[in-house]
Amino acid sequence: MEILTPEDLKDKFKDPWIAPYKKVLTMVDGNMVEIVEYHPCVGGSEWMVYQYGRSSNIVKSAQRDGNKHTYLVKVGKSDLNLKASYSAAGIEEVSVEGDEVKVVHAGLAGAGVGAAMCRGMAEGVKRVELYDIGGGSKVGRAAVVTPKLQKIVIGVDDTDTKEEGATWTLANNVGIELSKMGFEYINHVIVQLYPHNPNKTQNCVAIALVFAIKPGNRERIIEETCKLLKKHTLSSKTSIAVLDGISVPEKLREYAEAAKKSMIYLEEAEEAAKEIGIELVEVTGSEGKIGALAALGLYNDIEEAVKVYD
Repeated sequence: MEILTPEDLKDKFKDPWIAPYKKVLTMVDGNMVEIVEYHPCVGGSEWMVYQYGRSSNIVKSAQRDGNKHTYLVKVGKSDLNLKASYSAAGIEEVSVEGDEVKVVHAGLAGAGVGAAMCRGMAEGVKRVELYDIGGGSKVGRAAVVTPKLQKIVIGVDDTDTKEEGATWTLANNVGIELSKMGFEYINHVIVQLYPHNPNKTQNCVAIALVFAIKPGNRERIIEETCKLLKKHTLSSKTSIAVLDGISVPEKLREYAEAAKKSMIYLEEAEEAAKEIGIELVEVTGSEGKIGALAALGLYNDIEEAVKVYD
């Protein structure tokens, strides 16, 4: 075994068939780990998602959004039976050790190169434990070691007025500003709410902002989010809701679906949040809690999130 940093890999492997990944992030929630990878190719990355989803039984879901892979994996080992074309690459093992996450990748031929060298050069990687160098007809195996991160989703609603403003763009700009402070801004999800709400400004949507943060930074990101919103919101009703971790509780999903189909009132939102264990924060007012909470319930189902129910 050889232990190499991203810089070591770049110095050692200058071959024209190596394309470094852009970034790798790992978020931990109990015995589940969400791996986010930014692949060097857009359409070509679909191959990786397909292979990983079928080859490893510890991979519970594998999705692609552009060149971004998201794998939800269970801590443990998988007995990979690599077979050219059919099961050419996969995750062999995932472990959490202290403040680090270790993911062992294995693959045939080009997938083996990706397992070690390509991933190992990415931003966010601390080091690679290189077991076998892939390429050609050979198997490549390597452990990619990354910092242990936490996932936090912030629901935002009610920042505009009937005269001006736009919640979805303001929320995105807030996410960008937070990324400059060191928080990993992963996604921005528009959640369509009840279109016949008489209190809406126009389209009636709420926003979920998804981040990966270092342990211990939860209160800081909430504080900074509120500061930015308070500075730029045009509404006296702005609120946020905060979801910790990867999964969406069933009751939160049910609340979000109800908010898409019918009127929800403030007391209902506050009661639901209390029951589920979601933190609600008033920025300039309380009415935004209704939509902010709903945004959390569908942050991980963007196709459902944007649907309109008449």
